[in-house]
Amino acid sequence: MINSFFQGVFDADMTGTISVSDFMICIGGSLLIGLLLAVGYMYRSRYTKSFIVTLALLPAVVCVVIMMVNGNVGAGVAVAGAFSLVRFRSVPGTAREITMLFLAMGAGLIAGMGYIGFALLFTMIMCLLSILYNHLDFGFRKNAARYKTLNIMIPEDLDYTGVFDEILKNYASTYELVRVKTTNMGSMFHLTYHLTLRDGEKEKEMIDKLRCRNGNLEITVSKQETVVAEL
Repeated sequence: MINSFFQGVFDADMTGTISVSDFMICIGGSLLIGLLLAVGYMYRSRYTKSFIVTLALLPAVVCVVIMMVNGNVGAGVAVAGAFSLVRFRSVPGTAREITMLFLAMGAGLIAGMGYIGFALLFTMIMCLLSILYNHLDFGFRKNAARYKTLNIMIPEDLDYTGVFDEILKNYASTYELVRVKTTNMGSMFHLTYHLTLRDGEKEKEMIDKLRCRNGNLEITVSKQETVVAEL
């Protein structure tokens, strides 16, 4: 029973003609696979309706391409691979979006070869892992709130070299001056620091001391963006 479930529907006789029943089985399985992938992606994730619909239909599209080239994986992947570029030709996607599209294409390829059971098993395993990783916040950087970007405005007559080191050493375990920019027709400097706070609750106290040093000019503290650009 189990072996017959994972047997390809084309294994019995690989011919140039695909029966309507086999075609409908593969399409139905691919649509189910797409639905599982879409539901798995929506769990605790930000998404758009267009991407979810695309994810739900992509396995069926790839499946049809593979069937129409009579199981020629090389030709099928070459054609189906071009489809994946449409989503990202102008708007870059996140790494997770790209991964889910590749999963959808992989599952559709397996279904197009006739192995519906393997395609469903593969999809369920990947969806469960995706839900589990999201539930556990796998890869989340601990103490992320302590990583800050500090922007300070100072007058042009104030030497910015080490002017705030004494204060930053008391409130930050690490800090680095990453950018110096002139502004307001050269009458002021805009300094940008990346720092890691020792205690997030003392952020206001640090800002108050910095204001005394920079002449009460503008100071902003924001969440530090990741150094490595996200896909």
